[in-house]
Amino acid sequence: MDEADRQLLRRCRVRLVSSLDVVSLWDVLVSCGLFTPDMIEDIQRAGSGSRRDQARQLIIDLETRGSQALPLFISCLQDTGQDMLASFLSTSRQENKRHPGALIRPGLVDLNPVEPQMKQNPLKPTVGYLPTVVPGPDDLRSPELRPVVSQPVTGGSGGLSDTCEFTLVPVFGQAYILDANPCGYCLIINNVHFCCKPELKPRTGSNIDCEKMKRRFHLLHFMVEVKRDLTAKEMHLALLELARRDHGALDCCVVIILSHGCEAVHRQFPGAVYGTDGCSLPIERIVNIFNGTSCPSLGGKPKLFFIQACGGEQKDRGFEVASASLQCRASDSTVESDAAPFQKDPESSDQPDAVASLPTPSDIFVSYSTFPGFVSWRDTERGSWYVETLDRVFEQWADSEDLQTLLLRVANAVSEKGTYKQMPGCFNFLRKRLFFKT
Repeated sequence: MDEADRQLLRRCRVRLVSSLDVVSLWDVLVSCGLFTPDMIEDIQRAGSGSRRDQARQLIIDLETRGSQALPLFISCLQDTGQDMLASFLSTSRQENKRHPGALIRPGLVDLNPVEPQMKQNPLKPTVGYLPTVVPGPDDLRSPELRPVVSQPVTGGSGGLSDTCEFTLVPVFGQAYILDANPCGYCLIINNVHFCCKPELKPRTGSNIDCEKMKRRFHLLHFMVEVKRDLTAKEMHLALLELARRDHGALDCCVVIILSHGCEAVHRQFPGAVYGTDGCSLPIERIVNIFNGTSCPSLGGKPKLFFIQACGGEQKDRGFEVASASLQCRASDSTVESDAAPFQKDPESSDQPDAVASLPTPSDIFVSYSTFPGFVSWRDTERGSWYVETLDRVFEQWADSEDLQTLLLRVANAVSEKGTYKQMPGCFNFLRKRLFFKT
């Protein structure tokens, strides 16, 4: 496909995905030779199989269908009565020819690449003929990092060129597309007051965390819901209710849990969080609620979990290094932990059935405030170290960096705080990079 046409498709992707009637297009796209029946079936299976996911995949695949793909597609739109979209694309294409070089609108992350302009870190030597590439924040979203390789293929009927451009997408060029508005649901469970177990003290400062996360994810275009002081059973029911909703028109789902925590028997995701009744709910069971069987409308879409709770009772004093920063030392007089003793009993341990039925994770990201087995620190006046840092990093960098890079910043900043130390971490089963919609 011509570079100008490719840029135009990317620039118009949001409108096309929201308005395209894909069902009426299938037969016409095959009859004109733009796609084969097998290709159409692959597009129909994209994501959760919703109209939106099919439209998105169709626009992405259209870039690989040769130099006449866009005019043929416009003709197909006219044949199926989608004159408004056809006119919009045709007019935009003519305008693009008169004013070439127009930039893609900022904020859209594209799955398909263009010619690369790599940045090399001058501090690192090259090995052989492979330069060390260090993408900067702007590069991470920029299409300049995404190369296109043209390869000859056997052309189809309908006047397509004998040579189609096939896009070889490197790992760093793939990203989830979060263009729905709102982007998805964000459920925050904020447990502050506990009963039944005297060791579960009130979590002073947690309301500060809750307000920060509520505001932050609202700015990231999520529909935020807050539930306070839930028992373990109520937590489980709230999560089940969220998973059973129709997420077909949405692109992502976020769960944030602020509570006391403990160790738990597990196979994949460690730890458990306490309900206000002193009973625990394993993280592994929480994640399993959102698997492909329980929540099919989130299939192929990122599911993010942020857990502010202790992973155990161990306190980490760290080890001394020459470059350790003293600037982030917190006042120990206002710092508490979210720890509670590890209890291996039928009520608080993991459910064997839940573990056995947990499928191979995909599109799941679980961020822990602390390393498994260790306490997580919370300032009674400013909130937890983890949430405070998460909010600040997202505020500064979410418009230009992907989720994993953001969490590396969080881990580094939190690790420098306090006399006792804390090390956030994550379990990443995402298939692509994730950039928030800002």
